[in-house]
Amino acid sequence: MTVETIERLADRCLLPGFIGTEAPEWILRRAAGGLGGVCLYARNVSSPEQLAALTARLHAENPGLIIAIDEEGGDVTRLEAATGSSYPGNLALGAVDDASLTRSVARSMGADLAAAGIDLDLSPVADVNSNPINPVIGVRAFGTRPGPVARQTAAWVEGLQEAGVAACAKHFPGHGATSLDSHLALPVVDEDPHSGALEPFRAAIAAGVRAVMSAHIVVATIDSVPATISAKVMTGLLRRELGFDGLAVSDGLEMRAISDGVGIADGTVFALGAGCDLLCIGGGRGGEEIAVELRDAIVAEVREGRVSETRLAEAAARVDDLAAWRSRQHSRLAADHDIGLVAARRALQVDGPVGIRPDVVVLRFHSTLSQAAGVMPWGLAAPLTQLGARVISYDVDSGPFDPAEILDSAAQQSLVLVVRNLQRHPDQLSGVESLLARRPDAVVVEMGYPACRPAGSASYIATHGAARVCGLAAAEVLLGK
Repeated sequence: MTVETIERLADRCLLPGFIGTEAPEWILRRAAGGLGGVCLYARNVSSPEQLAALTARLHAENPGLIIAIDEEGGDVTRLEAATGSSYPGNLALGAVDDASLTRSVARSMGADLAAAGIDLDLSPVADVNSNPINPVIGVRAFGTRPGPVARQTAAWVEGLQEAGVAACAKHFPGHGATSLDSHLALPVVDEDPHSGALEPFRAAIAAGVRAVMSAHIVVATIDSVPATISAKVMTGLLRRELGFDGLAVSDGLEMRAISDGVGIADGTVFALGAGCDLLCIGGGRGGEEIAVELRDAIVAEVREGRVSETRLAEAAARVDDLAAWRSRQHSRLAADHDIGLVAARRALQVDGPVGIRPDVVVLRFHSTLSQAAGVMPWGLAAPLTQLGARVISYDVDSGPFDPAEILDSAAQQSLVLVVRNLQRHPDQLSGVESLLARRPDAVVVEMGYPACRPAGSASYIATHGAARVCGLAAAEVLLGK
């Protein structure tokens, strides 16, 4: 191959990001030159109309450009980061465990994405959340048992792809048993993924999923290096054992599980050599310089023979294959903008007398968000107000707090305590239990992973996620709507 050919193929394997709601000149130029794709984030989205115009501009430069986005619904939304998602996330759908409902939700989200010009949705999360204090998966998973998670994963893939948008099952071979966030550190999983973690990925592949995303985790029973850069995982396990022949996408290579270890450039080259085809960067690095650096690193390794020309050409061809699949999709499905609230209502777990008066004090306990979720409005003050309640709201940051002011202001009013992943915050648990000791009629609403119900909580709601519709569904129940 000539250097120009190697450069072109290397560019085809890159999935960078950029800053802003309009495509910068360098993205348009590189798209026209054959760039593999771009990954959009909440920073690139201000409205459905703006997003559709942005993707149309990008596709005008190259119809084969793959425009990807991380739209899971629930706690991870890019399209609705400013308002909260219109669709509940995986844990809520897993709590209902109705494959038909999950398929309908994914189909509606897919219709939204297709209308916005998105080609590849980096969803669904296919991880089995076997560790209840997992800091990065949690509510993003359908549940804790491989069988139901596999069933829901397949339904999600089918629904999304019926709308003409490619699905991407993640994080292979399973991030659910970890106790570290790979955005921040390198997790190690000791259990063999054959014991259950692979089952949802098998189901996704059987359902025809077009892409699979790697996990930046060490699977100790298979290899000593992260799965993303492990040929034993990405080629031996994914390709040979599971028989997947679609697009393998790396998780973000600037994440510290990779960048603090081998570094972004070497991580990119190693991921390509291991079997990843589309190399995701740009979550934290959004300029042309990183795309050039990684393109040049790939070219150098191919010229030195450390990555074969055949592997590079194979990876670029898989990118082309997904683009060709997307070009054949002509679905004109309309989104069902009621299905998200329907699903959120069905996902509620309600226990005890949870009705409140229209005058209510809402105390929301802050929870540290994972970098995957980002910043999103959540809670019950807004939906209760939307439904006509007169709300006084307080926010409590991490650490001890004095409940006296809150109890005084709520003396003649209902009291709602809103928490999120309480099992991760022992100080908050202590505060909630002290409040319940003095106000046993207070309603506790858990909007995260419901692994820790406070002692004394006679009135309890678990929403199984913090999507906007989850809050609205809980507010309806509280007010008897």
